[in-house]
Amino acid sequence: MMTTLNVFPDRGALAAALAGAVADSLRQRIARDGAASLAVSGGRTPERFFEALGGIDLDWSKVTVTLVDERWVDETSDRSNAALVRRALLAGRASAATFVPLYNGAATPDEGRDAVERTIAALPHPFAAVILGMGDDGHTASFFPGGDHLAAAVDLDNPARVTTMHAGGAGEARITLTLAELLRTDHLALHIEGDGKKAVLEKAQGDGPILDMPIRAALCQSVRPITIYWSP
Repeated sequence: MMTTLNVFPDRGALAAALAGAVADSLRQRIARDGAASLAVSGGRTPERFFEALGGIDLDWSKVTVTLVDERWVDETSDRSNAALVRRALLAGRASAATFVPLYNGAATPDEGRDAVERTIAALPHPFAAVILGMGDDGHTASFFPGGDHLAAAVDLDNPARVTTMHAGGAGEARITLTLAELLRTDHLALHIEGDGKKAVLEKAQGDGPILDMPIRAALCQSVRPITIYWSP
């Protein structure tokens, strides 16, 4: 496993450190290419990190932000990752960034998938940074145990950039970047908090099938090192 574990005394310190690392990656990619893209996760964990990153002074007008995955819901839903990004990250300095949501208004993610594929393909590549989260069931992005397209999502030979996902533990139908797409990045990070998530991580780092704990697909790949950011 090409992993590095960074431990912080509290969640504020973690947020500041992760925000600083991501900002550095954005600046470096802007210096090389004149533009940079960032893929972030939703859920409950990243809000403090978003607020820290959004307050950093960099040329946000050259940054495009998208999501690692999304529930197939409109931004009026309190379950929308896009709504969280707009509220917590794209405020203040970061309001100058371009935001590319994954939900596009199609009736289902399956109907909207091809358009999302084209949208993601048009982003600046490689990503400057990709920030993953992890659920208590060992999912990351929308790679859920039992997902109907899980095997394809974590297949590094899959040429698709995005796939849909339906799973019992997912709630709504989802759309997600594939693992191969997530690894097209300068900086790959896993952001987790709390003792419960640390225990899940330790279990995932042990032996077992990837499809039972899909975070293993990110931890075990040999394409891109992954830096883990954890605090109690």
